[in-house]
Amino acid sequence: MNIVFITSDQHRGDCYGFEGRRVKTPHLDDLALRGTRFSACITPSVVCQPARASILTGLLPLTHGVRDNGIDLDAKIGEKGFAGALSGAGYQTAFIGKAHFSSFLTFSPTHTPECRFSQENFGADWTGPYMGFEHVELVVEGHNNLEPFRPPAGLHHSQWYYGDGRGEIKNALYKQSLGPDTAEAFQTHYSALPSAWHNSTWIGDRAIDYIRKNHKRPFMMWVSFPDPHHPFDCPEPWSRLHAPGEVDLPAHRTHDFEKRPWWHRAYIEGTPQVGNNIQSMRSGVPTKPPSEEQLRHIIAHYYGMISLIDHQVGRLEALLSELGIDDETLIVFSSDHGEWLGDHGLLLKGPMFYEGLLRVGLIMKGPGIPANHVVQDPVSTLDLGPTFLDYCNVPSLQACHGKSLAGVISGANTRDFAFSEWDLGPGRRGLPLQLRAVRTRDAKLTVELASGEGELYDLSADPDENHNLWEEPGAAALRRRLCDYLHSRPADQRSDPLPYSGIA
Repeated sequence: MNIVFITSDQHRGDCYGFEGRRVKTPHLDDLALRGTRFSACITPSVVCQPARASILTGLLPLTHGVRDNGIDLDAKIGEKGFAGALSGAGYQTAFIGKAHFSSFLTFSPTHTPECRFSQENFGADWTGPYMGFEHVELVVEGHNNLEPFRPPAGLHHSQWYYGDGRGEIKNALYKQSLGPDTAEAFQTHYSALPSAWHNSTWIGDRAIDYIRKNHKRPFMMWVSFPDPHHPFDCPEPWSRLHAPGEVDLPAHRTHDFEKRPWWHRAYIEGTPQVGNNIQSMRSGVPTKPPSEEQLRHIIAHYYGMISLIDHQVGRLEALLSELGIDDETLIVFSSDHGEWLGDHGLLLKGPMFYEGLLRVGLIMKGPGIPANHVVQDPVSTLDLGPTFLDYCNVPSLQACHGKSLAGVISGANTRDFAFSEWDLGPGRRGLPLQLRAVRTRDAKLTVELASGEGELYDLSADPDENHNLWEEPGAAALRRRLCDYLHSRPADQRSDPLPYSGIA
């Protein structure tokens, strides 16, 4: 069996057409119709690096050590993840797109291919290996907060971007706004950069090229898109695909800190404590709810970025069919974590584990996967590596917290809960936190260990998470049950915390 694993970045679990949102995802909707989707899949951590390291290794963040952004995954652990196991079993393994297993915005050189100070040391011909993948083609960082680094830095995407001598033209087009005015919406503009020069298109092109050249032998490929992560800067024509006046707005768009645990307000009102010249990268987080007009433009761009990724999914599926290997290929789509997108007046991500941030989409289609099937048990993207190895009949190289989803898909077994965790350092908003969460099919508990405070939501009765039941006497039994789940986490956390190498 071949595996094509596709991920987006900061993509909410409800932002799919089949979830009832007015986002246009025809290919992902079709994939879900012909396969199995998981309606209660969560991320093992709500920020990029810990989540991605957990997907690769099958381990929870405090065990593999990447407890926060800005901490690099130990290559000795990363190489024992599912990619290393499949490579050792004879699979061709490739990673194309944004990896983020190591930090990009580092304080000093770290000698990894993703470090902004170290990329040029790898050379124009370097294609891996990296973290168990034999072949890699990287979009380093991948978001447009900064222009693509000029070669010899930047690696594969940058070499292509500047390779035709028109990189500065592309940069100028990106900065040009085609309008309309976005009412000063956060990091939102109608970019003039054509979609042919957008990194989502490049990733789709490179994935297609790899499959064409390597489909005669079993392969596993992780195709990783950096969108719909902010900035909200979708290229034309995708930026016009969803009219701002017709997007879905959150039910509650204001801050309601008086109803929440103490750290909600403290985080929004806090100040980053990075202490060097990249602190400004942490200071631009929106602290006030966007206006309705601003939020409509943000969501329209967010939807457009998703639709552009959906288009690449359609291209990949068409290629598998053309090559005659679609019936022997497992296709999986998911994301590293979600996005608040205006819920409770919030944008981006942080230590408020609302469903928009914690829950992610997960779709699987392939041999033995039932069609038009929905799994409602709580699962995690932590389970993906063990699932890949199970379907390929390849043993893991290390013990994992994640478990194969094959039995859940078939109905042979069930899941009661899934974990998420994040040790948040003061670099983000000056606020160190130790957050632990569990989600069941219809409830969610989050605890901040240092203070002992928490929040509890009955998702079946309160899907918008307006009523914190933490102190409610009537919810005491539910709280005890979820706390018992929380305390069942294996006690195998690293005793020697890995140091920060940067901020992201």
